[in-house]
Amino acid sequence: MDLDDTSEIRKKMVVELISKAQNGDKPVVELSDSNFDAAISSDQLTLVDFWAPWCAPCRFVSPIIEELGSQYSGSMKFGKLNVDENQITSSRYRITSIPTIMFFRKGKQVDYVIGALPKNVLEGKIKKLLASA
Repeated sequence: MDLDDTSEIRKKMVVELISKAQNGDKPVVELSDSNFDAAISSDQLTLVDFWAPWCAPCRFVSPIIEELGSQYSGSMKFGKLNVDENQITSSRYRITSIPTIMFFRKGKQVDYVIGALPKNVLEGKIKKLLASA
């Protein structure tokens, strides 16, 4: 292992420690423009819920995301990004409809869905993506 590998490992560990300190044992992490890239860079599958507080369908999906976050804790990561407060990231991913749920692995978008989908549909997508890892 060379010096660059060590620096990258340390960087990831610091990001994870900060995230745990800020979010405690919450299964779903609050994301922002400043921590988004670090959050999706994991080798683990990462689900990101793009939402807004005024969005009724987003409020329908939120408890489903929380439940899935608890259920799949350790297997993958879960995050939420408020599109009103984080317009840089929202624009970068061309979010025009919410809720939009994107799946990332190693910083790359691997899938997405738009709309308030039931738990069984989201869970089916998760199982398929975890199996393809």
